[in-house]
Amino acid sequence: MMKKVFIGMFLCITFVHLSNAQAKLPNSATTSSTKEEQEIFQLSKNKWRWMSDKNVDSLDGLFYETSVFVHMGGSWGKNQEINVIKSGTIWYKKAEVYSASVNIIGNTAILLNDIDLLAVVGGNEVINPFMVTEVYIKENGKWKMGSLTFSRLTRPVKMTNNNNN
Repeated sequence: MMKKVFIGMFLCITFVHLSNAQAKLPNSATTSSTKEEQEIFQLSKNKWRWMSDKNVDSLDGLFYETSVFVHMGGSWGKNQEINVIKSGTIWYKKAEVYSASVNIIGNTAILLNDIDLLAVVGGNEVINPFMVTEVYIKENGKWKMGSLTFSRLTRPVKMTNNNNN
């Protein structure tokens, strides 16, 4: 009987620990980033601005030829993502980034952004909370985006819709 109690307690503690575990999302003064991590953070920040400005020339240079994009409504490759942005089918008006983290493994960087995204989709303005996963690959000294995935969060939207710029 005591063995079952200990196993039960161990499983409960493990479950609680795992349910609270998250990828590091630094926003504290104690977190320091390497030069390479700062480069990825800046690249991501630039990407959000380029998407908002519909700057498809800069995005075309950033996106890997075989990159993939996963949205709530489907997934597609580089050319379709560029066309979606260019045509305004999805207008990424503003991404409010609350936290970001990057993990670099060899020549691959995985960036997580906790954001609220103000977008115009099908002519309707919407705000959604997302965890956005960006995967970058470094080739010949240059980072290129290999994947961008929007995962809708269950948390409430934090962004106020009075600042649409």
